[in-house]
Order: sequence, then C-alpha cells, then structure tokens
Amino acid sequence: MDYIRTALPEVVLIVPKVFGDARGFFLETYRESEFTAQIGPQTFVQDNHSGSKQGILRGLHYQLQHAQGKLVRAVAGEIFDVAVDLRPGSPTFGQWSGEILTAENKHQLWIPPGFAHGFYVISDWAEVYYKATDYYDQKSERGIRWNDPAVGIVWPLIPGVEALLSAKDAKAPLLKDGEIYPKDWQEKQASKEAK
Repeated sequence: MDYIRTALPEVVLIVPKVFGDARGFFLETYRESEFTAQIGPQTFVQDNHSGSKQGILRGLHYQLQHAQGKLVRAVAGEIFDVAVDLRPGSPTFGQWSGEILTAENKHQLWIPPGFAHGFYVISDWAEVYYKATDYYDQKSERGIRWNDPAVGIVWPLIPGVEALLSAKDAKAPLLKDGEIYPKDWQEKQASKEAK
C-alpha cells in the first residue's frame, strides 16, 4: 500500500495494491505492521458500516472524551470524505482535507483522533465502512457545521441536489461556537497512547 500525506499531514490517504484478473480482484485493506510503520501504533476496537443515498451529508462529527481515529473506505459507490483539524495548538487547527473514496478506487483515509469527520454521497447510493480506535460514546459526541465559512470546505455538491442532513447535523454550531478539545488534550492523548 502507498501512504500519501494530505494537506493535513496527519491525515493519510492509503492506496492499496489491487491484484485483478478475469475472476475478479484481491487486495489487502489493512496490515498492522505496515500501518504501524507508516502511521504509528493504533488499536481498532469497533467497525462501523453505513449506507446512504445520493446527496446525504453526514458530519462533521467528533467525540470529546473518547476521540476516535478512523480508517474509512467506501465499499459501494462514491463519497467525498473530509477531516477537519480540531487539535488545540495545532498549526493546522480549523483547516480541512478531503478525498474522493470509491468502491472502484478502493482508497482509504486515515483520520486520527482530534479531527472532525464527515462525508458527502456523490453516487446514487454509497456504503461506508470504517474502523475506529475507540468505542462510540453518544454523551461525548459533538459536531461542527458542515458549511462553516471559517473552515471553508469545498464540497463537490451535485447541481440541483440539496445536501440532506440529520436534524442534529443541521443544527451543529460553527467552529468558533463549538465545544472543542481542551488545551491539554494532546498531552493527555499522548499519555493514553503510550499506555
């Protein structure tokens, strides 16, 4: 696999080597030793799978007390997958990176803890599968507005197709008004990962 740093260096596009012939294809989607060498040690504890119609926009989500790293891929259809840096003191705080993930290109996006995550469905239907480094915790889930002008995400919205959001996502605060990680979050995260 090739590991390609994005506009946010900690967010990594992973491009697999796909072996195909008349019968179909084969690829590795995860190899712990290689992932650790490229990204650093991570423990995945939960796998999630969602299906969404065209025009659905999910996000931007993050968890305060149980920050999740996510390894995301589209197993059906096409999505625009986005990460926003919410780490206090980060030189890229409030900046975003986005990648097209499709069932055809089989790319994955690594989004570390400390980043908000969201995606927009470009195809008629898409299924997204991702591995997470911490368990989902509804009480610590937070969000920021998908179209916050201060963040400035350039979503590839389909002309004539309105972005469809959950009621919760539609009411998410702007980054300047949102509850983000405390100043000592990165030190606590490093201590947690060292254990």
